Amino acid sequence: MSALTPPTDMPTPTTDKITQAAMETIYLCKFRVSMDGEWLCLRELDDISLTPDPEPTHEDPNYLMANERMNLMNMAKLSIKGLIESALNLGRTLDSDYAPLQQFFVVMEHCLKHGLKAKKTFLGQNKSFWGPLELVEKLVPEAAEITASVKDLPGLKTPVGRGRAWLRLALMQKKLSEYMKALINKKELLSEFYEPNALMMEEEGAIIAGLLVGLNVIDANFCMKGEDLDSQVGVIDFSMYLKDGNSSKGTEGDGQITAILDQKNYVEELNRHLNATVNNLQAKVDALEKSNTKLTEELAVANNRIITLQEEMERVKEESSYILESNRKGPKQDRTAEGQALSEARKHLKEETQLRLDVEKELEMQISMRQEMELAMKMLEKDVCEKQDALVSLRQQLDDLRALKHELAFKLQSSDLGVKQKSELNSRLEEKTNQMAATIKQLEQR
Repeated sequence: MSALTPPTDMPTPTTDKITQAAMETIYLCKFRVSMDGEWLCLRELDDISLTPDPEPTHEDPNYLMANERMNLMNMAKLSIKGLIESALNLGRTLDSDYAPLQQFFVVMEHCLKHGLKAKKTFLGQNKSFWGPLELVEKLVPEAAEITASVKDLPGLKTPVGRGRAWLRLALMQKKLSEYMKALINKKELLSEFYEPNALMMEEEGAIIAGLLVGLNVIDANFCMKGEDLDSQVGVIDFSMYLKDGNSSKGTEGDGQITAILDQKNYVEELNRHLNATVNNLQAKVDALEKSNTKLTEELAVANNRIITLQEEMERVKEESSYILESNRKGPKQDRTAEGQALSEARKHLKEETQLRLDVEKELEMQISMRQEMELAMKMLEKDVCEKQDALVSLRQQLDDLRALKHELAFKLQSSDLGVKQKSELNSRLEEKTNQMAATIKQLEQR
């Protein structure tokens, strides 16, 4: 990157500014990154001189920022696609030494750094993407565990290292896409850290967040304690994505096998999620059944208590009527005490009646929730059966393609053998021709 800076004796402010921008991002210099199928194409733009010009340039900053966003989005597409394909072909858990995974984190770091506002500190201006990532725990509570783990790591001393560790932990948790979507949807919070035309504030950021969903099919495992994330240099290796003109295209059968494998892995991942959902729903149904049984028992007890209270009420009424008739000429104080006892009994009966109504209402609600859960269980079981049938058909197609591949390989081997035999016959005929020519020449001499 330092080769981009021309040697000058006394650098001017314009030279320092342009040199810093060129050293931060290689995609600012002189190329437009685009995709040709599954390969990277670099199309040369007008040269941007790093020497001070006597006249000010008239480049539109919005156009330059849009070009940078497009370049980063295309690089993210290539990086994510290459990582998924190589991980599926590898068939094992990825670690921090895997080159496509390292390049993916470098590209993500460049995407998060694009358009960052510089914050002034006592040491100077500082640009770090750790600030926006800290906001995720406020939007998604599950991210609080990752943020706490990053802050507890002893070897991290800079915000850049914490941001890199956060990206790795989110990928291990298979929630990177969910966290990025939640962050991008809150533009009012991101405006504190990013310029208005930054990648995270525009449509390209939402596209990259959608592409990250495909990374849920891979498994990664990182050991953070031994890595020096603070001093790593994030440089994009374009050689991994540039197309070689001498490379031969894969056969059509190999392409179909790769597509079938991708579909198979996707269906298996979806099947695992559905199984987990079914287990959760089954646990909820069991809990609802227990709660329903308990409420039924409580309702029976309440009914028995209400019947008992009604009997006591009737008995109290009879006793009160008898006392009123027998003591009609008695003192007024006795009649007041009996009236108070009667009102208390009525109040107690009203409370018990209201309690019974509340219990019946709650029981009806629990029964309706149980019916809904049973319907959801049936629908999920049907969906799981359909996915399993699709998985079986995909496996059958994969077996057919493998048989076709073996047949094509056998035919290719047979054709190579025929060509070899024909070449040997041709060499023999040439030897005989040379011998006959020599014989004719000798005869002519004689």
